[in-house]
Amino acid sequence: MRGYVQGVGFRWSTMAYARTLDLRGYAENLMNGDVEVVAEGPRSACQQLLDWLQGTGSRVVRRPGRVERVDAAWGPARGDLRSFTTR
Repeated sequence: MRGYVQGVGFRWSTMAYARTLDLRGYAENLMNGDVEVVAEGPRSACQQLLDWLQGTGSRVVRRPGRVERVDAAWGPARGDLRSFTTR
């Protein structure tokens, strides 16, 4: 995520929503000010999280901060993630 996403509870909110979707993964602050989100689980649940991150979809819970851009990539599950955390 690029935008105003650090220091506003963005990672915590992402973790809380991802856990309601029963996803595994993490949200991590990067040195350049972006936030990286990695999520594993059913594709439909991952898509719901992505929709929320992009500010689309039916989820009405407001995201903290201001997301300007979301770059998404789909790939095979790593399989080593146990829960959804913040880093």
